Amino acid sequence: MPITLLDIIVLAVMLLSGLLAMIRGFMREILSIAAWGAAALTTLYAYQKLLPTAKTYFNNDTVAAIAVVAGVFILTLIVVSIITVRISDMILDSRIGALDRTLGFLFGLARGLLIMVVAFLFFVWLVPDKQQPEWVRNAKSRVMLQGTGDWLMSLLPDDPENTILKKFKKKGDEEQTDAAPEPRTTATVGNDGGYGKAARDGLKQLIEGKAAGR
Repeated sequence: MPITLLDIIVLAVMLLSGLLAMIRGFMREILSIAAWGAAALTTLYAYQKLLPTAKTYFNNDTVAAIAVVAGVFILTLIVVSIITVRISDMILDSRIGALDRTLGFLFGLARGLLIMVVAFLFFVWLVPDKQQPEWVRNAKSRVMLQGTGDWLMSLLPDDPENTILKKFKKKGDEEQTDAAPEPRTTATVGNDGGYGKAARDGLKQLIEGKAAGR
């Protein structure tokens, strides 16, 4: 079976990704991913806390939500990226710089394969088998792409969209519950310094009892 256009594309993407990662270094690639993860986690944590403040500046709730998500994510990404670049530069200039570049190349190959697997899954989802060109159906790399894609899909939940939305909703409900004031009982003294209804009734009965005793 001859090499097809898909095989050439897969090989080119993997090599290009590997060379870029080799130039940047393994630690910079890993720390870059960590920076994106830190930005995402910070946005997830700060979203519910900053949204009420943003709504005071934007009349539209959707615009306020977008402003909070974009602002927190971009700001966190910039700050963390500056730190990670300094760390990775120190590693590249050290004695393990060559090892860092070698590991970076291997990491880049894996990243390029992942990019092609995701692209292949989207292509297969959009284009039925009968309508796919021969250079896709007869590609030697098709088996590898399909197998890796099936493995990745098995790691995802059955309904990832609803799962993520439920986590957001659960987090928001928990924060609202924590922020809710404790209910006031009529038998206790109020926050404003006054007595509750039960306390007032007790005082009234005590006064009336003393008056009757006289």
